[in-house]
Amino acid sequence: MRKLFFVSFVFLMAAAAVHGEDGAYIGVNIGTAMSSVPAPTQITTLLRSQNIRHVRLYDADPAMLAALSNTGIRVIVSVPNEQLLAIGNSNATAANWVARNVAAHFPAVNITAIAVGSEVLSAQPNAAPLLMPAMRYLQNALVAAALDRYIKISTPHSSSIILDSFPPSQAFFNRSLDSVLVPMLKFLQSTGSPLMLNVYPYYDYMRSNGVIPLDYALFRPLPPNKEAVDTNTLLHYTNVFDAVVDAAYFAMAYVNVTNVPVMVTETGWPHKGDPSSEPDATSDNADTYNSNLIRHVMNSTGTPKHPGVDVPTYIYELYDEDTRPGSTSEKYWGLFDMNGVPAYTLHLTGSGVLLANDTTNQTYCVAREGADPKMLQAALDWACGPGKVDCSMLMQGQPCYDPDTVEAHATYAFNAYYHGMGMGSGTCYFSGVAVVTTTDPSHGSCVYSGKNGTSLMNGTSQAPSTNSTDGGSGAPRAFGDVSSLAHIVSTALLFSVLLLL
Repeated sequence: MRKLFFVSFVFLMAAAAVHGEDGAYIGVNIGTAMSSVPAPTQITTLLRSQNIRHVRLYDADPAMLAALSNTGIRVIVSVPNEQLLAIGNSNATAANWVARNVAAHFPAVNITAIAVGSEVLSAQPNAAPLLMPAMRYLQNALVAAALDRYIKISTPHSSSIILDSFPPSQAFFNRSLDSVLVPMLKFLQSTGSPLMLNVYPYYDYMRSNGVIPLDYALFRPLPPNKEAVDTNTLLHYTNVFDAVVDAAYFAMAYVNVTNVPVMVTETGWPHKGDPSSEPDATSDNADTYNSNLIRHVMNSTGTPKHPGVDVPTYIYELYDEDTRPGSTSEKYWGLFDMNGVPAYTLHLTGSGVLLANDTTNQTYCVAREGADPKMLQAALDWACGPGKVDCSMLMQGQPCYDPDTVEAHATYAFNAYYHGMGMGSGTCYFSGVAVVTTTDPSHGSCVYSGKNGTSLMNGTSQAPSTNSTDGGSGAPRAFGDVSSLAHIVSTALLFSVLLLL
């Protein structure tokens, strides 16, 4: 009976992970136009170390999917443009593609969407007539495999298909594409799928010949008199990104489609370019754009037309791609080089705990935002007990007692353990309730170990790989709002049970 309970519980947890809908999130694109492509296991190690939970692949490489298996990372797989001809002409071919590239890996790989082609309408207009048949055939295959409720079908578009994009209220799609776009939008509407849009303020700025201010492209704060105003709606726009997303919403409304969400499948800023022709492709501007973008998206800011409505967004891209053709900047959109070294430091204060690519090694281990309080309490009990963290600074009257919350106290204990263990791999996990960040959680006279790696440990700690709470009932009181021994024991047991799953 106990075994049956555990099997049932694992199944329900897996189902919840598949069914779970994300609110605001940032993902990354993983391109492979590199002279030395990292091994799939290296890629997933980097993703997990940076708390990246959403990725978009430009294909459905089986080795990459195998590496993503059982990581919980949500994955968009893609049908490359060169495969559209075969899939768009054959229901059987589409079914085989889904069987081989989706069904064979799901649910171990948390595939959430299939991106059919990339910017087909603008990059390969001759293939446009095949796009809708391919999407329908793939949808048929998902339905036949009973996967349509978990996986959505869409196709990424260049924002160039939107004409007269400012003011956004006057935007409309290129009418020459109506024969494909209108049925496609109806398809997205009927299947609950998003409009995938690639938004590049860098190119909008570069092509504007000075009309678009750099600050407006980079999300930098603007005084009210510098904001762009849509004279039809009187909505104020403080950045290019929001204006383009709203232009897509208005363009859809123009063809009577009003309930299809926008997902930004590519956006970013290059950190290096030709100094003479691309002077604004700099690491400082890349840091500014991506840091501000992450804050904007993760704070559920929404857009002026839809305030508070999340816009899921994927940064282009994880790695620099040194073999990409074109201008110098084409090779330098990555957050990391092909060796996993950060291309520049993101400054993410106020944006949560994501993409801790800090080249100065000033990293901290903190409680994951929104983590289950019971899990945090159990992890805190373990850290202050078997984990051998010196938690005396959390005692009433000590510098780190306030704020007297489980989250704040867990953050102190997690960070002390993390640095006491030399910031080793796996030492900031605690069954998923802890993450690495570059934002210093120190406050007032409560100073956290950081750059100098100061240890706040009581002697030799236990092995970090298990974070076991075995014997947790013997831990000292975990400083928070819980005082009973019974609660400490029960939460420790809960933590141990979840670690076994």
